Amino acid sequence: MATLGVIGSGSIGTAVARLAIAAGVEVVLSNSRGPQTLTSTVAGLGEAARAATPQEAARAGDQVVVAVPLTAYRSLPVAALRGKVVLDTINYYATRDGHLEDLDSGRTTTSELVQAHLVGARTVKAFNNIAAFHIPALARPVGAPDRSALPIAGNDAAARAQAAELIGRLGFDTVDVGPLSQSWRFEPETAAYAPAYAADPAAVLRGWQQVVDDLRAGRAPRLPAPDAGSPLSAARLGELLAGAERELTADRVVA
Repeated sequence: MATLGVIGSGSIGTAVARLAIAAGVEVVLSNSRGPQTLTSTVAGLGEAARAATPQEAARAGDQVVVAVPLTAYRSLPVAALRGKVVLDTINYYATRDGHLEDLDSGRTTTSELVQAHLVGARTVKAFNNIAAFHIPALARPVGAPDRSALPIAGNDAAARAQAAELIGRLGFDTVDVGPLSQSWRFEPETAAYAPAYAADPAAVLRGWQQVVDDLRAGRAPRLPAPDAGSPLSAARLGELLAGAERELTADRVVA
């Protein structure tokens, strides 16, 4: 049986883990606080899931999902991920992560930064452009008329193909945009970003802006209510990606 390693037990990592288990894939889930903090999460996922350290999850996974804040990317286990296909879900939010000039200026992308750290790994950008609550809501079987698509990018064509196969098992079609240098096409505030999957995109944007305002004011962020979601076909996603305009951090509304 295939095994998916997951580094990061937040909403995205857990949502992907849940779909993997439903698809018959075993999951090894980890976080920075240790496996003892994942007892209830693993119990909720069922017998096909177990808790581990990030190094153990990296070694165990045939593929590995990385779902951590950008500030934690340097803590990813380089040696254990060498040779692995790594699905990178990380986004850059200067409000949360602090400003990084290479990203603010557009000289590089978030996933290129991650790939430079993960020497020997084969990084594929995926699952970063969809809200966690839309992952289970929009997953559909192969051939379903309302099946949604997710974009992927990576420097290794074989790795992109492997990622697409896994994502297909989990319930989504994929649109391949090519190398990591093109992953800006589905970074925050582009046309292909999370509101494209929303039933009410304006409400989703208002909710996220509230989170940013709370963070800037030093308040605990008030998370927006889950949106029901609206299917985004591969054809429509392809149009959004092809017509994307790059949003540098300084130009973003929700930065």
